[in-house]
Amino acid sequence: MTTNTVEHSDDGLHTRATRKAMLRLIPLLCGIYFLSFIDRTNVALAKAHLAADLGISAAAYGLGAGIFFLGYALLEVPSNLIAHRIGPRRWIARIAVTWGALSAGMMFVQGEWSFYTLRVLLGIAEAGLFPALMYMVTLWFAPKDRAVAVGWIYTAPALALIIGNPIGIGLMQLDGIAGLHGWQWMFLLEGLPTVVIGVILYFILPDRPTDVKWLTAEESRSLEAHAVIDAHGHAHLFSGDWVSALKRPTTLCISLIYFLNQIAFVGLYFFTPSIVSQMHVKSPVLLAMLSSSVGFGFLVGVMLLPRIHRRMQSDCVYLGILTAGQVVAALAFISTSNEGAQIALLAAAGFFGGGVLPSYWSIAMKRLHGVQAAAGLAFINTIGLLGGFVGPYLFGLAETASGKSSTGFYVILAAAVLGLVMIPMLARAIRTEGQPLASGDSTAAIRGSGVTPDYQG
Repeated sequence: MTTNTVEHSDDGLHTRATRKAMLRLIPLLCGIYFLSFIDRTNVALAKAHLAADLGISAAAYGLGAGIFFLGYALLEVPSNLIAHRIGPRRWIARIAVTWGALSAGMMFVQGEWSFYTLRVLLGIAEAGLFPALMYMVTLWFAPKDRAVAVGWIYTAPALALIIGNPIGIGLMQLDGIAGLHGWQWMFLLEGLPTVVIGVILYFILPDRPTDVKWLTAEESRSLEAHAVIDAHGHAHLFSGDWVSALKRPTTLCISLIYFLNQIAFVGLYFFTPSIVSQMHVKSPVLLAMLSSSVGFGFLVGVMLLPRIHRRMQSDCVYLGILTAGQVVAALAFISTSNEGAQIALLAAAGFFGGGVLPSYWSIAMKRLHGVQAAAGLAFINTIGLLGGFVGPYLFGLAETASGKSSTGFYVILAAAVLGLVMIPMLARAIRTEGQPLASGDSTAAIRGSGVTPDYQG
């Protein structure tokens, strides 16, 4: 049998195994991320009620909405290092149980300080979830497939923004039952299911391909071989020196660009219900539908853009186009007073601001592997989470100063322009470090060097 025939046979085996993993693993990752997004963003629907019932102002709400991300950021890197050590399955299940309980505990908010405290604790409980999901992607999927895999995972928060608003508003119609406010019912009934799902995940979520029976032994080996980048001549990629991953220019540049993106995008989805309600929308059903416009744009973006990215030769040109799109969307929103056009531009902002997210992670994953992937991806997410704190806080200050939630689009514009300025710096960092090897080359090198994946289950 010729070498080309062997390579073709392995490609077919890997393609089949990847398809199976996409069908069986990705829904589990999507499910838990969907619930996390419901539980972290449902506070946006409660904003007006928290003001009316507890006297929490727009600025205090913005601080509380964003302070979640400070608690999250504090433990992001150590949390993902634990996931690397004990396996993502156990750690993701623990995260889900604790954050679900605290999300339900939001029903006990009494004022600003209890609001801040529970939001910080919720962030601490959820710390490490998203980078743990990204780390699982590096264990299961080849570099060429990761943008699509991450794109599928990002459909979860997009759907949460679409479905979560109607569900949350529906639950708030229970107002007065058993002496509880509607927002209290919403927090309780959206938090408790997460605890149950976390327990279930402990038993059914696999850590790596060799843990499952729905793959053959050959398919498991093929997935793991293609997922691991070449270590021949690059032993540092699999060393315990995870700190070096945090110092790499590409890691730092991607972190800063992601930080700016999160200022804009997180601020947008936390304040969209307020923006829509100030368009004189009185019907709860219509408010829920129109507030979902960002989610619809986000969903289209994560379904379409990663597939376009896979066909682009330059990562940075691609990022530049999408970031410029966000600049144009923000300028257009600021320039028009037509409410129909503004709803469409909310969707456009979701498309560009959310649709680009899988590509950030795909670019980072090409250059971070083994324990460095666990640390580096967590570090990038930590910096992004700081943007998640800054964004809602700036949106809250803008609304307090102007009386209009829509003035937050000036924050989006400024963040997008700065992100556009950062992209040439990322391109320079990538050129300095050199391009990563293709997955096919890495597979051959791994076989030749006898290296096994740097993972301890």
